[in-house]
Amino acid sequence: MSVGQGNAGEVSQQRGIPFAEPGGIPLFLDLYLPDATENPPLVVFVHGGGWKGGSRKSCRLSWVAEHGYAVASIEYRLSQEALFPAQIEDTKGALRWLRAHSEKYGYDASRVVVAGTSAGGHLAALLGTSGDFEKLEGETAAHLDQSSRVQGVINYYGPSDFVRRSGYHPAKTDEPEGGVYRLLGGPVQKNLEAAVNASPVTYITKDDPPMLIFHGDRDKVVFLDQSEWLVKKYEEVGLDVSLEVMAGAGHGWKQTAREKELVLNFLEKILRNK
Repeated sequence: MSVGQGNAGEVSQQRGIPFAEPGGIPLFLDLYLPDATENPPLVVFVHGGGWKGGSRKSCRLSWVAEHGYAVASIEYRLSQEALFPAQIEDTKGALRWLRAHSEKYGYDASRVVVAGTSAGGHLAALLGTSGDFEKLEGETAAHLDQSSRVQGVINYYGPSDFVRRSGYHPAKTDEPEGGVYRLLGGPVQKNLEAAVNASPVTYITKDDPPMLIFHGDRDKVVFLDQSEWLVKKYEEVGLDVSLEVMAGAGHGWKQTAREKELVLNFLEKILRNK
């Protein structure tokens, strides 16, 4: 574990904290803690990479620590290491671990916003809709007395419905090189139950947390329809959801002032206006 300082000493970083070793695979997380805020609210970030790559070190929301939020950027087993549901089990396990260790590290985990990009957006959305759903809990990191329910989700261009996606994007879902194929261990059309179980839309209920979604209108990796469909399903049960379509953006973009403003407003609403 290494410790460093952020801008002008405003943020302390604690990197490489081990939190679990499921199946003999060590998992780590990084913490960004604002120096000037006592017991800051917690944001959990889940990296992207098609469930087969990426790194906790690529934390899109580490900058919010400068605004008084603690940020934990977590790891999970990749698809070549374990098939679904290992990835959501590890995400839930990381959240439970973070709640169990809140006093040690000095943040408030009573209310949590989870965020993620791409595959991490999928896991963030799935975490949000399947809070305390026993069949997806697993035993990663133990602390099963802690809740895996979050109070808000920030989803960057994550897929939401693998069965629907297979109907118009089979290269990702039903061909061996596709990320979803690798995640499930086979094509969606021959693994429909697993595809349903892995889809965030499956678990939507009236008590799910508010969700802020970002998606580029020129995304060729995860089509915008996946976020529009998630919004539709959220709205059908009267949930709080907002979709910010990034004009001209593909699968990822350089952060904008508008994006940062929306993120901070969302965090303020969920984590500070209790």
